[in-house]
Amino acid sequence: MKQKSSTREKPAPSRLQRELSAGILDFIRAEKLVPGTRLAEVALAERLQVSRTPVRAALKLLARRRLVRPGARRGYFVADAVPPDHKVPAPPAPDDTGRLFLAIARDCRAGRLPVDVSERDLMQRYDATRPIVQRVLTKLAEVAAVQRKPGHGWRFQPIIADAQARDESYRYRLLIEPAGLLEPGFRLDPHWAAEMRRRHQEMMAMPWNETASIALYEMNAAFHEGLAAASGNRFLLVGVQQQNRLRRFANYDWTFGYQRVVTNCREHLAILDRLEAGEQVEAAALLRRHLEDAAKLKRNTDAAVPATG
Repeated sequence: MKQKSSTREKPAPSRLQRELSAGILDFIRAEKLVPGTRLAEVALAERLQVSRTPVRAALKLLARRRLVRPGARRGYFVADAVPPDHKVPAPPAPDDTGRLFLAIARDCRAGRLPVDVSERDLMQRYDATRPIVQRVLTKLAEVAAVQRKPGHGWRFQPIIADAQARDESYRYRLLIEPAGLLEPGFRLDPHWAAEMRRRHQEMMAMPWNETASIALYEMNAAFHEGLAAASGNRFLLVGVQQQNRLRRFANYDWTFGYQRVVTNCREHLAILDRLEAGEQVEAAALLRRHLEDAAKLKRNTDAAVPATG
């Protein structure tokens, strides 16, 4: 009598995993990444317009196929040889997921959505499938924009939604963020700085589309939180993180055009230049001017139009 195998067969990869795997290989080829280069999940998630969870699953799939290699402790790295392109499926473009993400952000910011919603509510309102709604909610939960309720449904987190609150937010940030660069314990992580440079340069080089505004905000949030973390003052970091959570929905929809994206990135890079040169006072002055210009731009536009600082 044939005995059953004691090991379970691994489930077949999903369509999303196959598409993301192909997208990761395309990225490795396009960037001409050398063997041993670390594959950052955050950067891949932003490039492929998905959350980190499916990217991690795609990397595991590639590792099983020996197309990338896992690190000794964690993470994944470019393998010694990546096969040539044989017309693999293209990576997911900004699609229904990205559009639904923005639609929910706009409606929440405008007060058109209740605080508590269910997946079915969102499916009916936006004529979307459950997998897409679930994917968007998962991404929103990862950035603390929504929270799953005990038992059933989701709850949107508080946001900065009116002009007075936005003005107060910028004034608060002007008080704490430049001061963080002058803290006695300030230490700039060179690896973080290099990663920020790469992400900003990629943002300026990539073709612009409306769903790129999501990656733009998350990059901006990471930049300001990273500076606060470098201050060595835990309370400054908590303050900046809280502001980013409150500002998230109001800033996902970028309406200032691509040129303002370039300006924003160049201002961030100029701040990094001063910090890497050890010129913290000058960097703090640039950061103050950066926030003041963003606040002024916000005040000079319609109250519903977001600005990213």
